[in-house]
Amino acid sequence: MLPYIETMIIENHGWLTNSEFLDILAISQVTPGPIAINAATFIGFRYLGFWGAVSATLGIVCGPFIFMSIVTRFIEKYKSSDISEHIFTFLRPITAALILSAAYSTLLKSVIDLKSFIIFSASLMLLLFTKLHPIVILMFFGFLGLFI
Repeated sequence: MLPYIETMIIENHGWLTNSEFLDILAISQVTPGPIAINAATFIGFRYLGFWGAVSATLGIVCGPFIFMSIVTRFIEKYKSSDISEHIFTFLRPITAALILSAAYSTLLKSVIDLKSFIIFSASLMLLLFTKLHPIVILMFFGFLGLFI
């Protein structure tokens, strides 16, 4: 969903700049809730204050909640059928491709200079080769970024 959200928020409606969108993406990684909810809340608050944030958040949550409430009944009823197993087997690589696409898009927009490349590379190495928790790494480089 990230490329779609990005296109709608930045290109189609112009509600945020690329920099603001990347800030929301970063904040979404350390706060509870998906990026769509965090972005809707931020944009709603930015344009209409508290009630804008409340209405934008409810608007982004209610549709999927109702949809999943209906779909869950069918999934439970047909979860052991051959057709549903084939559908989910087909959806797994598509999901992986969408995640990789979002990561690549974010990488291209985030790593813009030598400093950001060094922070990205060091963070990636620490994540891959140590058992440090991602939040510890985020806090360390966030704190370090204040002085660089």
